[in-house]
Amino acid sequence: MTNSGRGVLAMVLASQALRGLGYGLAAVQLGAVLRGQGLDGPAVGLVLAAIVAGSAAASLALGRWGDRVGRVRSYGVLYGALAAAGILIAAGAPAWLLALVALTGALSTEVVESGPFTTLEQVMLASAGARQPQLMRGFGVYNATATLAGAAGALLGALPADQRLVGGTLVAVGVIGALLAARLPERVEAPAAEGAGPRRALASSRRPVLRLAGLFAIDSLAGGFVVQAWIAYWLGVRHGAPTRVIGVVFAAVGLLQAASFLAAPAIANRVGLLPTMVFTHLPSNLLLVAVPLAPSLPVAVGLLLARTCLSQMDVPTRQAYVMALVPPAERTAAAAVTSTARYLTRPVGPALAGLLQPLGLGIPFVVAGVVKSAYDLALWRLFRPVQLLPEPATPAAGGTA
Repeated sequence: MTNSGRGVLAMVLASQALRGLGYGLAAVQLGAVLRGQGLDGPAVGLVLAAIVAGSAAASLALGRWGDRVGRVRSYGVLYGALAAAGILIAAGAPAWLLALVALTGALSTEVVESGPFTTLEQVMLASAGARQPQLMRGFGVYNATATLAGAAGALLGALPADQRLVGGTLVAVGVIGALLAARLPERVEAPAAEGAGPRRALASSRRPVLRLAGLFAIDSLAGGFVVQAWIAYWLGVRHGAPTRVIGVVFAAVGLLQAASFLAAPAIANRVGLLPTMVFTHLPSNLLLVAVPLAPSLPVAVGLLLARTCLSQMDVPTRQAYVMALVPPAERTAAAAVTSTARYLTRPVGPALAGLLQPLGLGIPFVVAGVVKSAYDLALWRLFRPVQLLPEPATPAAGGTA
C-alpha cells in the first residue's frame, strides 16, 4: 500500500471510530432523550422510522449519484447533516424537524451502522491502492474499530440521559468528520468514465450484484430473528438471567466480534474470500440451532459465545468480496445495493420472531439457523464458479500517489 493509501486508511478508521462512539451513545440515550423532551410513543417512532428510512434511501441515492457528485463531497455533506442533527437534538427541536434531518441518512439506530457512511467508506478503502491481502486486513480492522468504538459509546451512554451530551457529541463527530473528509486525496474518487456515453451505476456487474443483494437480504432477514434484544429476552425468560449477567455476556460478545473481524483476514488470505464466508458461517448456524436446546444458562451462554467467534467472520470478507467482484467504476453502486438490501429486510425478522413465539420460545433460533444455512449453501452454489476481477498493479510500497 502506498503512503497515500495508508493515509486514506488512517482517516477512514479515525472517522469510523468517532462515529461509532457517537452512535453508541445515541443508541443508548436517544430514546430516553426524546421521551424527556415530551415526545410520545408515536413521535419517537416517527423519528426512529425516519432514521431507518433515511439510511436506506441515502445509500441508494449514493449508489445512483454518489460518484457523479463526488465521494469526498458526499462524505462531507453526510457529516454536515450529522452535525445538524446533533444541534437539533441538543436544542430540543420538534420531532418533525429532527425526522426531516434524519432522512439524510446521517443518523443510525444501531451502534454499528450499515448505511451511507459505510457505503462510501468501503469503496474508499478499496480505492486506497491495496492488494487483496492488505484490503482484507483493512476491512478487518475497520469493522473491529466500529465494534470497539460503539461499545465505548454505549458505556458512555450509561451516564444519565442528557440531550446536551448526545447532541454535543454528534456535533463534535460531525465537525471533526467533515474536516477529515476534506483531507481525503483525489484517488478515492471514482475513475473517469470511458467514452462519451452516460455512466451506468451498475453495468457489467449488474447481474451478480443483484444476486448477491438478494442472498444478503435473506441472510439479514434470518439474522433479524435473533437480534440481541430478542436473545436478551430469551435468556431472561428461559433461564432467568438478570440484566447484569446479560450485560456482561453482550460485552463479551462485542469483544469476540472484534477479535473475529481481525482473525478473518488471515483465514481469507489463506483459503479465499468465498470459502471463508461460507465455511465459517455454517458451523455458527449449527451452534445457533443448538442454543435453545441448552439445559442451563452457562451452556446457553457458552454456545452463544462460541457462535460469535465464527458468525461475524463473513462481514469483512463479504465487504472485500463485493469490492473484488465489480470494476472500480461500479463499486459505489454495488456497495450501496448490497448494504441496503441487508438493511431493508432485517427489521422484518423480530416481528416474525414474535409471531412464532406461540409455537415455542426457541423456534426463532431454529428458523434463523436453517435459513442462514440455506443462504450459505446457495451462496456457495451460485458464486463458486464466478471469477473475481484481477487485481490492478500497484506502485511499490514506499511510493506515493
